[in-house]
Amino acid sequence: MTPPSVIETAHGPLHLPVYFPDATRGAVRTVDSCDLETCGVQGLVVNAFHLSTRPGAGLIKQAGGIHNFMAWRRPIASDSGGFQLMSMIRQNPRYGTITERGIHFTDLDGNRDKVLFTPERSIRLQFDLGADLMVCLDDCPRPDASPEENRASVERTISWARRCRAEFERLLAARGARQGPRPLLFGVVQGGYDLEMRARCASELLPLDLDGFGFGGWPLTPQGELAEEILAHTAALLPDSLPRFALGVGKPEHIVRCFRSGWRIFDCVLPTRDARHGRLYAFHAARLDEVDLLAPDFYHFTYIRDERHRRQKEPISAACDCPCCQNYSLAYLHHLFHVGDPLALRLATLHNLRFYTQLLERISALREVL
Repeated sequence: MTPPSVIETAHGPLHLPVYFPDATRGAVRTVDSCDLETCGVQGLVVNAFHLSTRPGAGLIKQAGGIHNFMAWRRPIASDSGGFQLMSMIRQNPRYGTITERGIHFTDLDGNRDKVLFTPERSIRLQFDLGADLMVCLDDCPRPDASPEENRASVERTISWARRCRAEFERLLAARGARQGPRPLLFGVVQGGYDLEMRARCASELLPLDLDGFGFGGWPLTPQGELAEEILAHTAALLPDSLPRFALGVGKPEHIVRCFRSGWRIFDCVLPTRDARHGRLYAFHAARLDEVDLLAPDFYHFTYIRDERHRRQKEPISAACDCPCCQNYSLAYLHHLFHVGDPLALRLATLHNLRFYTQLLERISALREVL
């Protein structure tokens, strides 16, 4: 069966493949919703846990949901927030514990209260936000987890997914019939680098009739390379009829390789973070339709703070149609970074985001030959 090319949501279609910028706390740093639309961004991903602490999911619900709150009219995916909590706890057990019931942690707002974050609470928060694509709470183990820890993570992920599904159905029934598509619920396949554990997790999640699946855990090897074998293995365990979300995969060359193994949705902070540090992406081509994604060096970095850009009249990239490249030179952007003007961060972010949306457009155009 051919993988889906579009996902219908209550806030419009998502044409696959797609990249979601991270709007973790309800904003993509330095740019607004109009900027994001200008860059061709189809959808965003927010973090349900972080938004539940500040400003609070109840406040966002009263504002009409996360779309109204952010003035964003297109689809929004919500991450459960479990990855951040578990990473914090596993780095320092003083922050909390992980049990079958959920994640017990110390409130991060400073009052030191103990909070229990359960699968049910995660789904309720995502409903309060009004997300179009929701993600089940899962247990993400450390990259160096022992086989016993990895097995426990898989069993907990399966159990929590069942509870998420039950709460999702309860809330759907409670809200009654409404116009437009219902939200989508994605499960997360855990298992670390263990092929058998990945297979067990997928086999137990498939009967839950979920709308799609995410790759759980670390997509990189301990050496920092893309874990292509485990990514391809996990994709092969899942039906072609449902979309696959490569959670946290974001380097351009990694996106291309993951697309080839069946992944269609991507998110990461790299382009926006790099932009704020003056690290800009550019294709090795004068036009987008000349970009060879199979070439090992189809793009390069421009370090805008380098002195050599001080007098350059050219844009960052001739292949880019972002507002920065259409209106400003490398010399001007270099000047803005040099004097610390906030406009530098906005223009650089606009460019890097447009590079990523152009990358996905190019992948889509070449999908038959990749």
